Amino acid sequence: MGESISFWIGFGILIFTMLALDLGIFNRKEHKVSVKEAAKWVIVWVTVALLFNLFVLNELGKTKAMEFFTGYVIEYSLSVDNIFVFILIFSYFSVKPEYQHKILFWGILGALVMRGIFIFAGVALINKFHWIVIIFGAFLLLTGIKMLTQKEKPMDPEKNPVIRFFRKFFPVSESLHGGKLFAKEKGRYLATPLFLVLLVVESSDLIFAVDSIPAVLSISQDTFIVYTSNIFAILGLRSLYFAIAGVMGLFRYLKIGLAFVLSFVGVKMLASYFNFEVPIILSLLVIISILLISILASVFIKKR
Repeated sequence: MGESISFWIGFGILIFTMLALDLGIFNRKEHKVSVKEAAKWVIVWVTVALLFNLFVLNELGKTKAMEFFTGYVIEYSLSVDNIFVFILIFSYFSVKPEYQHKILFWGILGALVMRGIFIFAGVALINKFHWIVIIFGAFLLLTGIKMLTQKEKPMDPEKNPVIRFFRKFFPVSESLHGGKLFAKEKGRYLATPLFLVLLVVESSDLIFAVDSIPAVLSISQDTFIVYTSNIFAILGLRSLYFAIAGVMGLFRYLKIGLAFVLSFVGVKMLASYFNFEVPIILSLLVIISILLISILASVFIKKR
């Protein structure tokens, strides 16, 4: 695993302490998260991530710290694409604003487990079969090209295979029961529509992980660095959703920028197989430049 087991234990304690404070104290009561409140939490999560990066710098050195920061930027930027999906899911199921925080909170707990499985499996495969970086690299490059060329398709969460499978084996209530995921009706327990929303959110994160984790693995194959940068980005994403969900339509070129980021890290991964390593600092500068250009283009280029 590379790092001391104490690092993993310390990271786990930090994350679960922050989540406990979040749900148990600051968001104990269901309420609509304001833009101001969300912005404060974005700052908190980014600050915690940067402080953790200082710890990595002090304990593991400059190279690992650069890998963490680059991985964090990649994962955070790619995760922004999730916000578009969250907006569609919550709109489709008519989820009230006061319940959205709870759904995203439990979604994060599921992501902690799923991302861990993906990352450890990915690193193990690369270490055992180095040629698999060609598959990862080609997949990222093709995904980037697909994002550039393919038109957006309307989303229908009810066609989600996870939802269809769940409905076959477990009854679902026709109406909401406040913020409950399960409720009792006529003597039997039913899943509420909110639980279906949670399933769609989790399955969506699984799909995004297929893209984002290989992208971070192009920067580092250290499981500690990849996992921690991944989790910090996901934790910050929830607050970012409430901060900018209402203005996501303004960043119409961001998806193009993300497509170029995926294509770049795909090419970088392919090049690494042939022993051509792109320096971490150069990768970071290229990724940040692409994202800044796409955001500035969205702001200054007028929509037809």
